[in-house]
Amino acid sequence: MKTLRQRLGADVRFQGVGGGGMEREGLVSLFPITDLSIMGVAAVARQLPMILRRIRETTAAVIAASPDTLVIIDSPDFTHRVARRVRKRAPSIPIIDYVSPTVWAWRPGRARAMRGYVDHVLALLPFEPDAHRRLGGPPCTYVGHPLFQERAVLRPSAAEAARRAAHPPVIVVLPGSRRSEVRHMIGAIGKTLDRLHTMGIEFEPVLPTLPHVHGLVLEAVRGWTVKPRIVVGEDDRRAAFRMARAALAKSGTVTLELAIAGVPMVTGYAATAIEAFVARQLVKAFSAILPNLIVGEAVIPEYMQSLWAPEHLAPALRDILGDTPLRQRQIEAFARLDEIMSTGVQSPSERAADIVIAHLRTKTP
Repeated sequence: MKTLRQRLGADVRFQGVGGGGMEREGLVSLFPITDLSIMGVAAVARQLPMILRRIRETTAAVIAASPDTLVIIDSPDFTHRVARRVRKRAPSIPIIDYVSPTVWAWRPGRARAMRGYVDHVLALLPFEPDAHRRLGGPPCTYVGHPLFQERAVLRPSAAEAARRAAHPPVIVVLPGSRRSEVRHMIGAIGKTLDRLHTMGIEFEPVLPTLPHVHGLVLEAVRGWTVKPRIVVGEDDRRAAFRMARAALAKSGTVTLELAIAGVPMVTGYAATAIEAFVARQLVKAFSAILPNLIVGEAVIPEYMQSLWAPEHLAPALRDILGDTPLRQRQIEAFARLDEIMSTGVQSPSERAADIVIAHLRTKTP
């Protein structure tokens, strides 16, 4: 949005649904973005009437605004339903999809279906254009991951690098950003820290969190034997990453953030039994961890479901705290990310803005 404003001047206007960052660029959101922060089969089922209402409201708002381009961003279960309805009712509106659905991991038929309502996909991951070509999807361009644009603030200064190497080591623990994730993930994290302590390992745990789950996190850690330092906010979270020697993290985008910061990690996920069953039937990728997928090999260990337990996580963390082959293998893989994820002289936002501008429709008076 910032780059579009720089390219198009003061006349550009934004309407739609978004969070605080987009609102700071001038968007007035139709409704709070947190209405869509729902994860898990049971949670979605409970909120389905509200979700369907928001889809109808958003579609109606797009039709009424008649924009020069509609950019849908991630959240495919919501945004793609809006896009299909808009294409049916207003086929002249170009539709750009910023963040490809994971067609390379599950439900590959979505790629071909997208040709009917998406004009161009802006991919965050370098292997996604090939995936869309192979699966018959719409035109797709790798524009780069926004996190790669932030690598300068993710990597340590000399003083922070010295803290990363110092004793006791900082361990960052990340139970997730959604309430349901925190509930499922955080118990094993506390027990893992306790087990690591009983193994005679000294460390300083830091738990970055967000305001909307801060209270839940405080309640969860109250009974922990090993108390983490809890930090809230983006600046403190990234400062912790820059000093961390290792991380224990929920699988997701944060794993790429940690990899760009050069932090070896242990990852995993614990969901409900029905969600795990559905995932086992549908997911085809060799890994759920973004850095593994980008470098093309399973360098980061992942502990799913029953394996997300202290008896597995504590030894794995111990093995990446020391100067071990497992730690070195991750660090060497992370060093390759700059070349693999490079977007040349243009930033991801510049590449994305160029494609959006190229698809602006010219309205006749």
